[in-house]
Amino acid sequence: MEQTAPTDELYPIAVLMDELKHDDATLRLNAIQKLSTIALALGPERTRLELIPFLEETLDDEDEVLSVVADELGGFVPYVGGNEYASVLLPPLEAFAGVEENLVREKAVESLNKICGQMTSSQVEEYFLPLINNLTNADWFTSKVSVTGLYATVYGKVGDEAKRGLRKMFRELVYDDAPMVRRAAATHLIGLVTQVDKDTVIAEIVELFSFLSEDDQDSVRLLTVDVLIAIAGVLGPESVREQLLEQLKKLLEDKSWRVRYMAADRFENLAMSVADGDEEVLNGVFVPAMVHLLKDGEAEVRTVIAKQIPGFCSTIDRDFVLNEILPCIDDLVNDQSQHVRAALATKISGLAPILGKETTINYLLPMFLQMLKDEFPDVRLNIICKLEQVNTVIGIELLSQSLLPAITQLAQDKQWRVRLAIIEYIPLLASQLGVEFFDTQLRDLCMAWLRDSVYSIRDAATENLKNLAKVFGVEWTKATIIPKVIEAYETPNYLYRMTSCVAATTLASVVTFDVVKDDLLPFINEMASDAIPNVRFTAVRSLESIADLLREKAVKESAGADLEMDTGTPAAEEEEANNCAAASRTEEAEAIVRDAILPRLYTLKMDEDEDVRYFALRSLQALEKA
Repeated sequence: MEQTAPTDELYPIAVLMDELKHDDATLRLNAIQKLSTIALALGPERTRLELIPFLEETLDDEDEVLSVVADELGGFVPYVGGNEYASVLLPPLEAFAGVEENLVREKAVESLNKICGQMTSSQVEEYFLPLINNLTNADWFTSKVSVTGLYATVYGKVGDEAKRGLRKMFRELVYDDAPMVRRAAATHLIGLVTQVDKDTVIAEIVELFSFLSEDDQDSVRLLTVDVLIAIAGVLGPESVREQLLEQLKKLLEDKSWRVRYMAADRFENLAMSVADGDEEVLNGVFVPAMVHLLKDGEAEVRTVIAKQIPGFCSTIDRDFVLNEILPCIDDLVNDQSQHVRAALATKISGLAPILGKETTINYLLPMFLQMLKDEFPDVRLNIICKLEQVNTVIGIELLSQSLLPAITQLAQDKQWRVRLAIIEYIPLLASQLGVEFFDTQLRDLCMAWLRDSVYSIRDAATENLKNLAKVFGVEWTKATIIPKVIEAYETPNYLYRMTSCVAATTLASVVTFDVVKDDLLPFINEMASDAIPNVRFTAVRSLESIADLLREKAVKESAGADLEMDTGTPAAEEEEANNCAAASRTEEAEAIVRDAILPRLYTLKMDEDEDVRYFALRSLQALEKA
């Protein structure tokens, strides 16, 4: 039979069909990603009559392609003619919701929920409820797993009778023989809880929760912790205590560490949702549970419960913290797992405001001192970065006495990543410890990092000096740091001399015009005549940056001076004076560039080293253009 070329009207769908059947998966993916364009070209009617059936009937492709199709169909309602025709998209998505690949099913469920949200209540009852029924009663577990994710969305769109039917079908999923289905039902029961009223929760949902919380699969039981929190949000703490307190106790003491882990991870939330300040429940249920979990045999459980300590302790009586919780914390300080100790280190400082100054000094400070000597660097770092809360309670004098040895040890750690991490905390520590402590104890340490053997440390050290300048101010920087940077240049190692140049340029951005002019520019100009080419071209780039900074600071400082001037003079005279001051500062900046920077760059343009000549020429062109 003679084949004829497709007409212009049929051409898009013909091309799509050809590409969808192509052996190359990339072409097929590209074709799928153009579905919306093809649908737009075909128009709503032909999309409904040709494209959607084609996708439903002929697509038997790789999972990657199917997941893209399932995702694309979620936004296809406008292309089929609006929500009036949204139901035509349901059959292919229903098929995708039953495939084996999890990603395809997830995309199908997402798209079905999007489409359901755009349908009217009558459409949902006419078209969506049969889909829910089909998937719920399917033979294969994949369809049942998928449908659990649709109930919450559909439930809010239908009438009371349909809601009763949905609850009945969801109940079947909860009691399904397949653990995968029960697990999915437990996951999405939370969404259903938020949709039903309080009476329904009491009459039906509580029973489902109780059944799932005693499931023989721990992967199902652990999901019920979040279900309990959701139920408490609907019923209120008092009702939950009356009906579900025993189930909560079982979850907190479950034989599976995975369930205990989940309960520990949600411990503070559980205490707030269930106890809600009730001292009897807090002291009788949650305090013993906290103690039990802090002593758990699994390190993962101890790690996650350690993070809950400050939040939970803020809800209970201080005596219980002292007598029940602190002894357990003391054990964790010496825990055999470094991850447990590191997790504790991030949170233990939060107890200081709860315990007060005297108790913090007597009980917590010894723990801090021990953790500051921990062999695992993350423990020491976590303690240091959270010291502000302790400082607020006990004062910096006591704290600083024990802090310095730990900082010094971390700063000299053999692992450069540890040294890098402590550098990042130095500005925070400096603001907490004060300028006097910093100058006597930490300044030389910060300068030593400029001569570290690892480039990343040297680079971070220059940024650290800039941040310290912001903390302590320009005068301190001029008197304390800049002389040290200049002094650090006196080293035979050219790499360290380059770092001094970079440090000077970095500091220039946070000091005044005069400091740049009088202290930093002469230093960089001197480096431009260094014997090593690498230092010279580093100085070249610094000179260009200094020129730009001088011009920028001239404008900014003139504007700042204008704001501070006395406004008692007539407006015209004041404006003229301001303009003169700004012009004078700008002229000074241009004069420095012309007389001190450009001549040096012209000299370096003739340098014997090719790289130095290149950077000098580039800087000259940039400055002359500016």
